[in-house]
Amino acid sequence: MIVTAGFYDEFLFRSQIIYFYDFSFLLTLINILYYNIYKKSPATKKIWPLEIIVTILILVYYLARFEYNFSATRTFQFFNLRLLYVVIVLCFVRDFSSLNINFKRTYINPAQLFILSFLAIILFGTALLMMPNATVNGIKPLDALFTATSAVCVTGLIVLDTSKDFTLFGKIIIISLIQIGGLGIMTFASYFSYFFRGGASYENQISLGEMTSSDKLGEVFNTLKRIIIITVFVEALGAIFIYSTLDLSLLDNSVNKGIFFSVFHAISAFCNAGFSTLSGNLYEPGYEFNYGLHFTVASLFIFGGLGFPIVYNVYKYVKHLLKNFFRSLLTREKFHHTPWVINLNSRIILATTAILLIFGTLSIYMLEYDGALKDHSTFGAWIEAFFISANNRTAGFNTIDVNLISAPTLMICIFLMWIGASPASTGGGIKTSTFAIATLNIISLAKGKKRTEIFRREIGEHSIRRSFAIIALSLIVLGIGIFLLVIVEPDKDLMTLSFEAFSAYSTVGQSINVTPTLSPAGKTIIIAMMFIGRVSMFSLLIAMMKREKYYNYQYPKEEILIN
Repeated sequence: MIVTAGFYDEFLFRSQIIYFYDFSFLLTLINILYYNIYKKSPATKKIWPLEIIVTILILVYYLARFEYNFSATRTFQFFNLRLLYVVIVLCFVRDFSSLNINFKRTYINPAQLFILSFLAIILFGTALLMMPNATVNGIKPLDALFTATSAVCVTGLIVLDTSKDFTLFGKIIIISLIQIGGLGIMTFASYFSYFFRGGASYENQISLGEMTSSDKLGEVFNTLKRIIIITVFVEALGAIFIYSTLDLSLLDNSVNKGIFFSVFHAISAFCNAGFSTLSGNLYEPGYEFNYGLHFTVASLFIFGGLGFPIVYNVYKYVKHLLKNFFRSLLTREKFHHTPWVINLNSRIILATTAILLIFGTLSIYMLEYDGALKDHSTFGAWIEAFFISANNRTAGFNTIDVNLISAPTLMICIFLMWIGASPASTGGGIKTSTFAIATLNIISLAKGKKRTEIFRREIGEHSIRRSFAIIALSLIVLGIGIFLLVIVEPDKDLMTLSFEAFSAYSTVGQSINVTPTLSPAGKTIIIAMMFIGRVSMFSLLIAMMKREKYYNYQYPKEEILIN
């Protein structure tokens, strides 16, 4: 499939590869029948849904193959070739998921596994983007690596025009990398491995529990299942709303182009990637005043940036309220109180997110009403200020000319980019909870309190130490990155390079039109910052350093002179 789609004209090459398809699909069908009818014992005979789908598609393929011999119209040929691709992908997923892979924690810890999985998919994506049919005029290896890293790390910085320099096949590769990077390759591999095999080892569940932050070991795969279901549902709903806001005359009155545009931007927005099929992003003529589109896209990346645990916790709270409402309405029973349905983590993140959105919206509106927002109506200016405030916290879409933004607004944007989205989300940055815990701890110290408390709960010491470690590491990486960029890009000013560095590290994707003009050394630095920002410097340190064994002793404590 890769060779046919990436290197050759599929219709010219079809006659040379068609017999290979015939033979491959026959082996696949035999394999399915052998392992599900003959090999399995009567007690374990259970055919999984995927195997049924693959079998049906193979039978449909052979029916078309021998009935028409692919000599019908070009449309029929096109359909059957797409059917072949679907079958190949499903077969690959089935066989890959059936591999008996166990995470050996003695040799590789979850942090190393997480980092290696992202590195592997970036390199694989780079190879796919370098295929001739993925681009219009070819692509340099460094530009392919930059684009793949930006897609997998859901950043959105580009060195080539996604609209003009990539073919439809190339755009499909990019959006696939965004989806895989947004959810995490291990979420896909682990869940599908469990779903199609019907189980997972105890070691797998422990490793995945650490990576998905699941409270209970038995709920690890339920959490992964919810992640995928919520993602597909929200992206599909977002695509429908985006399509309803479009003016199809801008897309040659093509329904197919409208659907592809909607799906591409829904996935890109929910995954906080910032990629667009428009040359000017959402600032393109015909789209810059489409406030319905802007609000829908903003809602998607805010939702994606909240994090799956928060979204699911809010869902449980709404379900709790509705259940009590209908119970009191139908049975006239009293309200059943359940304490802490919204947990402390959700309360802190939702409050911090709301405060940052309000602060960013008001600040940007006041600073840019007579500047970058002057061409918009009052209502439109508020929508754009809200969009920019949310966007700079990790999304990377453009609805205004960034070059028109004043220096004070750029400073606010850099601050919002540095904080970023929430934990366990598709966004980057130091995370809202990190910023909130550090701020609360500073206030507690200023008041002379020995404990950090909020919402009648005490925040654990481990969370406080981890928050300050993440903040310190982020500033170190950003400082080194900006320093190196200043050296290799002497023709660019400090503010521009700082904005680029913060955007890369926080996987935001905003740029003051400087990314395509970077030197090879500058691009390499940005690639490294995007990768470090996505996997986090803290995870890299955990992956590189040997874990200390616990020793049952404690040294005498002494206070160190500070300030």
